[in-house]
Amino acid sequence: MKGLLSIVVAFLCLAARGAVPPPDKLLPSDVLAVFTVTDYKKAWANWDRFPLVKLWNDTAMKPFRDKFYEKLKTDVVEPLERDFGVEFNDYKNLAQGQITLALTRGPANERGEPTTGLLLLIDTKEKSDVVRTNLATLKKMWIEKGRSIKPERIRDIEFTTLVFSSQDISNISEVTEKILPAPKKENVQPQDNKPPEKQEWLVGQSESLLIVGTSPKDIEKVLIRQSGGNVPSLSEHGPFAAHYGSLFKDSLIYGWVDLKNVLDPTVKPPKSDETTEAAPSAESRLLAALGLAGLQSLAFNLNESHDGCLLTATISAPEASRRGIVRGLTHEARDASPPQFVPSDTVKLTRWRIDLPRAWATLESTLVDLDPAYASVIKLFVENAGKDQDPNFDLRKNLIANLGDDLIIYEKKPADPTLEAIERPPTIYLVSSPRAEQLAAAIKALTGFLPQPSRFKEREFLGRKVFTVTLPRPSGQERGRAAGRRRQERVLSYGASGSYVVFSTDAPLLEEYLRAMDTRSLRETPGLAQAAEKTGGMGTGLFGFENQQESMRVKFEALKKQSISIDDLLSHSRIGGKLVTDQQKKLKDWSDSSLLPDFDQVAKYFHIAVWSGAVTTDGITFKWFAPTPPGMK
Repeated sequence: MKGLLSIVVAFLCLAARGAVPPPDKLLPSDVLAVFTVTDYKKAWANWDRFPLVKLWNDTAMKPFRDKFYEKLKTDVVEPLERDFGVEFNDYKNLAQGQITLALTRGPANERGEPTTGLLLLIDTKEKSDVVRTNLATLKKMWIEKGRSIKPERIRDIEFTTLVFSSQDISNISEVTEKILPAPKKENVQPQDNKPPEKQEWLVGQSESLLIVGTSPKDIEKVLIRQSGGNVPSLSEHGPFAAHYGSLFKDSLIYGWVDLKNVLDPTVKPPKSDETTEAAPSAESRLLAALGLAGLQSLAFNLNESHDGCLLTATISAPEASRRGIVRGLTHEARDASPPQFVPSDTVKLTRWRIDLPRAWATLESTLVDLDPAYASVIKLFVENAGKDQDPNFDLRKNLIANLGDDLIIYEKKPADPTLEAIERPPTIYLVSSPRAEQLAAAIKALTGFLPQPSRFKEREFLGRKVFTVTLPRPSGQERGRAAGRRRQERVLSYGASGSYVVFSTDAPLLEEYLRAMDTRSLRETPGLAQAAEKTGGMGTGLFGFENQQESMRVKFEALKKQSISIDDLLSHSRIGGKLVTDQQKKLKDWSDSSLLPDFDQVAKYFHIAVWSGAVTTDGITFKWFAPTPPGMK
């Protein structure tokens, strides 16, 4: 009996020794950022329940999906396999436990600037023998391709350093540009010939753990932690540990960024031989003024259940350390639910209970902190603003003092689904005010700052004054895209109604709001209240809503109607507008909207989503929740 007990104890010890520690125990305490899937096999099973995954796998998406996979294979996978002598199929499904990607602090470069390194850790568990075989094959093929490698041993474990030349990096860039072409750069001057750039990646295996990294020192720390050595772990680092119980424990997916140390390199300490303290750098002043220097860390997790998908993100920013914009944009926990007047056919809504006069004051102080010379500029602006329209106008009294503590933005579905409508949907903007009519009149006085030939008009509608002003035309490249689409002149309309000043570039929508018709309210949407509870309710001071089914319906219908592809969508964005013809053609090869199904065939995969933002003494927390669509239950 005693012998049997000894065998069992020995077996358990071996099993415990072979198990890879979780990310927080495996990584050293000085990592800058980490993203992990703590159990890939379990997470993959959960992902199969995600609505978007089910949408992608739906038979109705097969024509579109098949073309995408074919282009992925021919344009990306096969070229990379030829260049580097690998078979990506050999590495499929090797992850059985955690997949962890970490950002580390590297040594300073020749200019004294800090650098960063990367660590990739994959627990292959029972497939460790397959990994060992694949690594041997990779090493052999790398040599046969005439590429450089260097053997290295770290704590008696063999690693192979794969050396990438500048040509290798160029080849990879050419392949990735087939997926998303890089925007063309204007007025780029030719650069002098530079020495070839090289990158070195270490690849090795410790028991069932596949390790890829750029720094031997980082890898050594992981190996020490894996063997139970005495190196402080990430779990012992206070800013990380503060989120462990609330966000990381029992989460399949989570991430963390040490914002304080990521931002610290911009503040250069004085040299050791200097007796006087060095003046703060421009970057340091900017961070301090914006309040970013007071941020400690960013942490998030993603959880999926039968009820839906919940994303939680927290920015650690203790109240005592908040400065600048960060402090001015915080809000109190107040009712942010959709008001009764927001109609049920609203597609997107955001309501933010922010103190606008305080936000203005914060903006002023931030500019002065950036450069004390701005104080005189602000004084000049405040004293002279609106005087050309009204000599008695007082910006602080007539405008700033009339701002309230409520911002509401809601969008409706465009009547005609086109790319133009998707870019600028019918939208209402509401700014609360204790004296809305005075605020509306005060805004008129500021139109003198608009470039000419902006025109201002005033009219009556249902007994209310409605002001209209033509908005400045876009300039440069934006103007070229607008002309190509024959964009009409944009006119902003606004007027006072109740305790709000309402703005819109869609005059019929503004008039619909001013009519105050008795229609069904958004707040009566089935499932809205229950979904909001998952994000902490509607009383946090910041709340948002999206009818994903209707917003996606518009996109599908526009794609089908205009027979366009991703490049056409991108051409309506600032990035896409910089793509040249041949780059757009590459994108078109990857997507063909004519292959998409009618939206009604896949509508069941979309429902609603809600989000909220809460401010506490410790920081700011955002939560986003998408309930499982009723059609999938």
